Amino acid sequence: MSDTPTSAPPEKPGLFVRLRASLSLSRAQTIFGLVAALLSIGGSMYGYLRVTRPPDVGELITIVRDRADKPLGEATVEVLTPKDALVTTLVAAEPGARTSLKEGTYRLRVSHPKYGAETRTVQVIAGQTSEIRVRLSPRAATAPGGSPVGDASRAVNEGVESLRKIFR
Repeated sequence: MSDTPTSAPPEKPGLFVRLRASLSLSRAQTIFGLVAALLSIGGSMYGYLRVTRPPDVGELITIVRDRADKPLGEATVEVLTPKDALVTTLVAAEPGARTSLKEGTYRLRVSHPKYGAETRTVQVIAGQTSEIRVRLSPRAATAPGGSPVGDASRAVNEGVESLRKIFR
C-alpha cells in the first residue's frame, strides 16, 4: 500500500457561482432595464387601446307616470326594433324600467291594463343614458251600447295584425 492519499475529483462550482462569474453588474442592469421597458410599453399600449375603444352599449331608462304625475308600477315596456321585432320586455317599477341596449334606434311600446298604450321612438347612443318619460292617459270608457265582446274582438284583431306583421 502506498502512502499517497487518493484525491477526490474536483468539485464543479454551483449554478450561482457560474452565473456570477459570467454575468457582470452592467449586464444584469441591462437585462433588467430591457425587461422593465418592455413591460412598461406593453402595459401602456394595452391600457390605451382598452380605454379608448368606445363601448357599444347605452342605457335606456323609461319612467312611466299617469296624467297626475303618479308612478305606474304595473306598466309594461316593450323594446322593439324599427321593424317591430321584440328585443326585450320590462316592467316599469319606481323609479323606472332600466336596461342596456346596443347603439341604435328602437321603438318603445308602453302599456298598462288601466291606461291607453303609448309608442315612442328612441335613439340609444353608446356610452350614454337615454331617459324617456311617458305619461299614460286612462282608457276611454266603453260606450253605453258597447259590450265586453266588442272589446275582446278588438283585442283579437290587434293580435292577428301583430302576427301578420311578424310573418311578412
